[in-house]
Amino acid sequence: MAESVIPVVLCDDHRIVREGLKQMLADDFRIRVIAEASTGEELMVLVTNLVHDGVKPVLMLDIALPGQDGLTMLKSIRERWPLLPVLMLSTYPEKQYAVRCIQLGASGYVHKSADPDVMMAAVLQAANGERYLSAATAQALAAAAARRHRFTAAAEGIPALSHREHQVFQRLIEGQAVTQIGAALGLAANTVSTYRARILEKTGARNDVELALLAERHGHRG
Repeated sequence: MAESVIPVVLCDDHRIVREGLKQMLADDFRIRVIAEASTGEELMVLVTNLVHDGVKPVLMLDIALPGQDGLTMLKSIRERWPLLPVLMLSTYPEKQYAVRCIQLGASGYVHKSADPDVMMAAVLQAANGERYLSAATAQALAAAAARRHRFTAAAEGIPALSHREHQVFQRLIEGQAVTQIGAALGLAANTVSTYRARILEKTGARNDVELALLAERHGHRG
């Protein structure tokens, strides 16, 4: 039995980009570009008609679109067709937008300069209901997860501080030095340093600056 062809719809406001993508994808007999749009509005009309006709394409959507940008369009597509695979295309590095795209439900984030094999692999994975993650995107997701872990630790750790630790904490996020805190609380500098170390451990912050940022995020101000 012949393998079914994967229909693809391109959305990019630059015709030369669409032509390049079409030529690239044409090298794989399993993939066929069936429609293209230059704006998000055009894309929505195309997809509405295709889905109505029973066609469920893989969408390749540029982030930097005129009018409604790609992220806004991704949200709209996810609301109307939650299971439709969408690959986001961009010239921006993964650390800028990849995590946001994945969080909004994209099937992958592909740089426009990616090799043809990468582009085709992304389409095939998206069509199979899988998520395409480049090494750079996976790294960006891991970094975001680590930040969320630290913020969660802060949310749980700040209320767990002892009375004395909280006194030191309040002064640290105000930018006071260890010697200043010691003088204000009647403590030796090395004792304040011990409290500071405990505070950092409990909150997951790595330094005083990050401690202040975490405190601000969770509504703790000096």
